[in-house]
Amino acid sequence: MDIQENITNKVAQSGLISFDLAGLFPSGERVVYDIKDNLFHGLILKEKDFREFVKQHDWTQYQGKNVAVTCSADAVVPTWAYMLLANRMAPYADNVVFGSPEILENVIFERAIEKLDIENYRDQRIVIKGCGDIAVPVSAYVKLTAKLTAVAKSIMYGEPCSTVPIFKRKD
Repeated sequence: MDIQENITNKVAQSGLISFDLAGLFPSGERVVYDIKDNLFHGLILKEKDFREFVKQHDWTQYQGKNVAVTCSADAVVPTWAYMLLANRMAPYADNVVFGSPEILENVIFERAIEKLDIENYRDQRIVIKGCGDIAVPVSAYVKLTAKLTAVAKSIMYGEPCSTVPIFKRKD
């Protein structure tokens, strides 16, 4: 007796769309520019010296990079100093933000999510993938969920075989 069982992939038949935020992970090296290296005795920023540094520094080294500008020293740095750095890096860097590497990742993902055409997800059942090889900031999950809520039929979190319901539109 030859019995062949048909195995049905119910996940594939469910009509769920799996969304992996890691797919939005932009290329480009992440670097931190710490203005503490420009401080006199690690305490103050001398305008004349800083402006000379800005003129002489090779800004092309930031080409295609994502830069977090910060100050790790306990010093008062005038806002214009950060603005000068941003002005010089902007023509080369993909992204320039003020803050930590974590803030940089948040901003990078937020910008990628803003560019998404959400019409592709209208009236769809979406599972936002929860784990992977690339660390995705929680802020990206929040931003994506807020954006998709406007068009999706339902939003879940996790994997298609094991999801946590987040939103279901009442029709």
